[in-house]
Amino acid sequence: MPVAREEADVATSSAEYARRFAGGVGAWFLEVQAKATLELLAPWPGGSVLDVGGGHGQLTGPLVEGGHDVTVFGSQEVCGERVRAWTEPGRARFRSGDLLALPFPDGAFDVALAFRLLPHVSRWRTLLAELARVARRAVILDYPTSRSVNAASSLLFSLKKGVEGDTRPFTVFRDVEIEEALAACGLRVTGRRPQFLLPMAFHRAVGSAGLARTLEAAAALARLTRWLGSPVILRAEHDA
Repeated sequence: MPVAREEADVATSSAEYARRFAGGVGAWFLEVQAKATLELLAPWPGGSVLDVGGGHGQLTGPLVEGGHDVTVFGSQEVCGERVRAWTEPGRARFRSGDLLALPFPDGAFDVALAFRLLPHVSRWRTLLAELARVARRAVILDYPTSRSVNAASSLLFSLKKGVEGDTRPFTVFRDVEIEEALAACGLRVTGRRPQFLLPMAFHRAVGSAGLARTLEAAAALARLTRWLGSPVILRAEHDA
């Protein structure tokens, strides 16, 4: 029986998903994410970037404005809808195909990204292997870590769904299993950016960007986010 293709990015590329990041709190989430990502990309100014599953468009603008050569890759053509503002004028490119068999040669890009994708892909190790294959320099990805309130994700799922409406089940990872899987692909972790101490659903429910900034700034100052923050943005580099 043939294995179904991974198409987890169809949901995250939708207008419904984008509404989770509407308003002041959502804009702040994306601001934090973009800042951390650009910091981790700093060693390769103007480098070529493949954003796998990036049809959500959350990073397309910051990457383009940061001077990177950007290709967004989705599992279906429909995943390119939200990045047309950059692809139609030629500021970025969009390609579609199999997420687990990327149609690019080895080392085709300086960096491969995968955001909002890993927790929803069943064959996530295969995805990591493909990211590592097409990336000449590094892979950057995000994931929810069990070293956070996500340890109780199964208990909090109904609450999260009540806030976000279209929440899907997702995998919470132990940091060590991600690091070991990356090592198996010839990658070593060289950068780690945990984003928030409190659950994103909590900040959405409260609805105050100002309060969210204040609470998270205090958590960062107390070094709590460093140890317990989630999602984690991770950079892993090829030893060569």
